[in-house]
Amino acid sequence: MLEVRGLTCRIGGRTIVEDISLSFEPGRLHVIVGPNGSGKSTFLKTFSGDLALSSGDVTYDGRPLAGLPEEDLARYRAVMTQLPELSFPLSVNEIVMMGRYPHFSFRPSARDVSIVEEVKRLLSIEALGDRDYLTLSGGERQRVQFGRALAQIWDAPPSGSRYLFLDEPVSSLDVHYQHQFLQLVRSMVKEGVVIVAVLHDLNLALQYADLLVFMKQGRVVAQGGADIVTPSVIKEVFDVEARLVDDPAGDRPVIVFARPSMS
Repeated sequence: MLEVRGLTCRIGGRTIVEDISLSFEPGRLHVIVGPNGSGKSTFLKTFSGDLALSSGDVTYDGRPLAGLPEEDLARYRAVMTQLPELSFPLSVNEIVMMGRYPHFSFRPSARDVSIVEEVKRLLSIEALGDRDYLTLSGGERQRVQFGRALAQIWDAPPSGSRYLFLDEPVSSLDVHYQHQFLQLVRSMVKEGVVIVAVLHDLNLALQYADLLVFMKQGRVVAQGGADIVTPSVIKEVFDVEARLVDDPAGDRPVIVFARPSMS
């Protein structure tokens, strides 16, 4: 379990995330939503260890983040950020193998190579293996980066949980791959992986999340299951009128947004 207590992050004298307390459990897909500039990505970067806490506490399976050696944390916590920039060419095989770096010292074992091949098959990127990562489309790059993250936490640790943190993981994917991606994430939830994702699309979040966290101006405005998604919460957080429409093909409603007035 990941526990966050009183988390605050200040950057350059400005408070970006303020006094957030949440628990993220195995067996649930946690999705953070909110408008641009609400602190979603900063929050994820802080509890994942990429940014320093200004105040508060973060624990992984009861162990304080501050006391966890980075090399140990990297063996069971993977982070997929918004598409990272590379300034030099690497093949897809090399990018996915990066996920195995925390698990070997000098050269990959046969097991590491096998995991990379299995991940590529799972994500249907085998044909891209020898391609230069810089020549790929945005959607292809996202699938490759997800492969790197999966390879990193492929094996369960002897004790405790695996953790996967995803920041806008489907932003460059077409509709087919968005749903394929999130269905795969849900299958990992069933394996007990603690997963926290930042999503931009409210309807995707509503369809797939077990726990939704609405953020605005660095704070949590609402949290809970699908029943917390109401027109009033959407208006408060996103400043847009919306209504919920029953979906005859699913068990959750669809959000329909009103066309904003230009006056």
